[in-house]
Order: sequence, then structure tokens, then C-alpha cells
Amino acid sequence: MTVFDVLTLIGGLCLFLFGMSVMGDALERRAGSGLSAIIGRLTTNKWAGFLTGLGVTAIIQSSSATTVMVVGFVNSGLMTLRQSIGVIMGANIGTTVTAWILSLGGIESSNFVVQLFKPMSFTPVLVLIGTAFFMFGKTNKKKDTGTILLGFGVLMFGMDIMSGAVEGLKDVPQFRELFILFKNPILGVLAGAILTAIIQSSSASVGILQALTVTGQISYGAALPIIMGQNIGTCITAILSSFGTNRNAKRVALAHLSFNVIGTVVLMIVLYIVKGMFAPPILDAEATHFGIAVAHSLFNVVCTAILLPLSGLLEKLVCRLVPDTKGKTEKTELDERLLSTPAVALDACRKQAVIMANCAVSSLADSIYVLFDYKEAVAEEIRINEEKTDHLEDVIGNYLVKLSAYQKNEDESSEAARLLRIIGDFERISDHAVNILESAEELQEKGIRFTEEGRKELSVLSDAVREIADHALSAFEKNHLETALNIQPLEEIIDALKEKLRANHIARLQKGVCGIEAGFVWSDLLTNFERTADHAANIAGCIIETSHHSLKMHEGIYMLKSESDAFKEKFAYYSEKYRLQ
Repeated sequence: MTVFDVLTLIGGLCLFLFGMSVMGDALERRAGSGLSAIIGRLTTNKWAGFLTGLGVTAIIQSSSATTVMVVGFVNSGLMTLRQSIGVIMGANIGTTVTAWILSLGGIESSNFVVQLFKPMSFTPVLVLIGTAFFMFGKTNKKKDTGTILLGFGVLMFGMDIMSGAVEGLKDVPQFRELFILFKNPILGVLAGAILTAIIQSSSASVGILQALTVTGQISYGAALPIIMGQNIGTCITAILSSFGTNRNAKRVALAHLSFNVIGTVVLMIVLYIVKGMFAPPILDAEATHFGIAVAHSLFNVVCTAILLPLSGLLEKLVCRLVPDTKGKTEKTELDERLLSTPAVALDACRKQAVIMANCAVSSLADSIYVLFDYKEAVAEEIRINEEKTDHLEDVIGNYLVKLSAYQKNEDESSEAARLLRIIGDFERISDHAVNILESAEELQEKGIRFTEEGRKELSVLSDAVREIADHALSAFEKNHLETALNIQPLEEIIDALKEKLRANHIARLQKGVCGIEAGFVWSDLLTNFERTADHAANIAGCIIETSHHSLKMHEGIYMLKSESDAFKEKFAYYSEKYRLQ
């Protein structure tokens, strides 16, 4: 093997790793919205998590990427530790798909039909199609599709170059002795783990092992420990990604490592026993592309079959190794690891935005309660919720700004802009809740009381405001157009009620049955109630806008008002429901 063969080997390896990275990233972007939908269906059922991990990894061709995403999901509160363990086990099997694709490179036959299945036969066609998509595609989806095909082509060309470069090693005695050395299982595991930890991809290291089989010097006895070690080495990516995360996210990375280490130890013991008692000839047989793919799949399937039923015990183990810290609570934050998959990052934002919206609407309901029956404990809860709402708005807003730097499709860009507007409106609802609380405290401190008639009128208006806020929360949480359509007629009723209450209060002032100080508080309350309703209407406008794919927020509402009898029916219903006696 000459120095030029070494340089060719290095070049082929670089092309192989580059192609795998490019293909994986493009697959991840292309499948982004699909990944979000799959994750949304996750349950605490370990089998559902297992199938999810298997499916997602088969799509994006990287168990490391899947595990890193899972660490991010757990860190952001999208997934529980129990769910993540099943996903990790599924990911270990899903990643074997790459080895099966690469095993096609080992096809040897002069038959024309069989030759068509060799990657180097159809790869040039895929590269041609990929180039056309990438250069002439008008949408990001088409460009990503082109990138996937180009990445696959580069990967396969790199594999072919590596195989050609190392073929001369079959005549090098030192190379033969090296792999005889790896028949020692401990050394084989270490070699596989170190190589995979360096390149951070078990699929890539398995591909390299498959390329080396052309030398004819690699037996199954040497290959099996290396494959086991590769599964341990791939854990390094998840471990690195867990730095700076919460305890549960660290437990996910540890569960990934524990799963592979336990599986390796168990199967190493089995291998030693089988080798010592039966000495099967296959262990000394020459490994092939296909045989490596089979061994890789078999190892991961057996490990999963052993440990998936024991996932509860694995969860307890990692919880014991990474214990809870007494007296400390951790805030769930949005994980920046998810930004590379915008659809998933947006899903995380939306879940946090729903938490924020619930805090804001809960604060409003509590502030209306203390307006009529002041309680110090409830007042404190309102302020706590308002601080939480402010914090979540900052976290979500900053995260969405960071997300703007990543490549998104048109729907994802629209969703990000919509979320920014909606969290702003819910934050303002929370602020108005605090303003209402301050009015309640002023009434309490100064001993001011509204007239009985005024209290009844205020009760009618506050009930309407509470309902419109509940509608806004429900419409956002469930993305429900029908609920959003109820908001605009109710908002107009609230506007009319506000004017009626203002006029009635002026009349009471003129009669001398109400004081000036009460009038100031009354005016503040009416303003806060009206503005709360306006923000609820803004939220409804965003949801209707999404439904109608309109660029103008209130265009959909205007069309419904002018052309639909539904608006008039709802307006009449709310007029009767909130009619002043």
C-alpha cells in the first residue's frame, strides 16, 4: 500500500463522512414537520416510544441525531424520561438501516438486473436528479430533496473510493495481524468505541468496517466486538449534548450509555461462552458487507429484546446515578439543540406558550375574584403567575428570534410570527390582571364601595370578559377556529357594555349616589376590561388568519361579519346573555 493509497483512503473517508452528514441534515430538515407530528403522538407506552425512535432514526439515518433531539425534548419538557428510554432503544435499531443500504455495495454478479441494485450503478442517476433539484428547485423542500440525493451520492462514492484504496491491504501481513489482535473481544470493543467516539456516528464507523471487508482479512470473530464497541462509542454525542441541561436530560444520555454498555457486557459474555464451548466456524469466516449489516442489526435487536421489558429498571438505575437535588427546583427551558429542526422547535415553543397562556388567563380569573371578594393569598398568586408569564414571554420570544436564523419553510415562518404576536397578547392580558388586582387593593385599602347597582353591572361585564379570555385560551390551545369565531361578536358586546357602564356611572355621579374616588377606580376597571377583550380579539384574529391564509389579521373577521349569519346569531346570543337588568 503506497502513500498515494493512503491519501486516497483519507479522501474517500472524508467524502463518506461529509456525504453522510449532508444527507442526514437534509433528511432531518425535509422530515421536520413529520417529526413534529410523530413526537406529538408519543405516549407513556414504551412500545409507542420504541416504534417512534425506530421510525425517526430510519428517516434521518442517525441514532446520534435522534438521541440528541431526545435530550433536547426532555430538557424542554416535551418528553418524559420514561418515554425517552423507549425512543432510544428504537433508535438503536433504526440506525441499522444505513448498514443495509451500504451492504448493497458488496453485490457481486455479472447479471445485468442484479448489477442494477449495486449503488455505484444507480448513484450517478441519483446525483444527476439531485443536482437538478438543488440547482433549479424553487422551494426549500425541493432543494432539500436534491441535497439528500447529492449527500447519498457523495457517501457512496466515498465508500467506493475507500474500498478501492484498502483493497491492497489484503497482502499486508501487519494488517492481518492487527485484526487477529482484535479477536480479543476487549480490544475489539475498545477499538470500535474509540473510532465511533471520534467520528460521532455508529453508521459511519459500520460503513468503514464494511469497506475494510474487501481486504478479506476481517473475520466475524474480530468484527463482532468492534460492532459492540461502536454502539458504545456513539453515546458520546448524547453525553456531550447533555452538558448544561437539567437532571432528566442528563439521565437520558446516561440511559443511552447504560443501555449499550449493559447490552455489550451481556452479549460479550454470551460470545465468550459460545466461543469456548462450541467454537463455531463462522467466527473465523471472512466477513462481508452483508454479514456486517446482519451482525449490526442482530446485536441491536437482541439488546432491545433483552432490555425493553426492563426499561422501568433502567429508569430507576439512571435516577439513582443522577439523583434529585433536595431543595432545588429546575425551570424547564427551551433547548437550543432543537433549533436545527424548526418544526420541532416550534412545537416546543407552542407547548411553552400554552403554559404561559394558562397562567395569564388564570391570573385574570383570580383578579376578577378578588375584585368582589379580596383575599391576600389569591393576590399573591396573581403576582406569581404574572412573573411566570413575563419570564415565559422572554424565553419564548428570544428563542423565536434565534430560530429566525435557521432555514424554515413558509408555514414554519408564519407559525413563528403568529406565536410572537399571540404571546405578546397573553402577556398583556396578564398585565391587565395585575391592574385589576391593584384596583381591588385600592378599594380594599380606602374602604371604597360601589353601589349595589354598580356591583351588578360590573359583575355582568367581568363575566363577559372572563368568557372571552377562556375562548381565547381554548382557541389557541386547540387551534380551534369555531371557538375563535365566537370572540369577535362577544368583543363588540363588551365594548357596548363598557360604554353603557360608563354612562350609568356618570348618571349616578350626577345624582350624588357615588363618589369621585370610586369613579376613578371604575374608569380604570372599564379600561382594563375593554383592553383585555381587545387582546383576546387579536388572538382570535391570528387563529382565523391562519385558517384563511390571510396576510391581514382582521380580514377574515371582516368577511365573516359582512357575509355570514353566524356572526349575527352569536351577537344576538351574547346580547341576551349579558343584558343589563
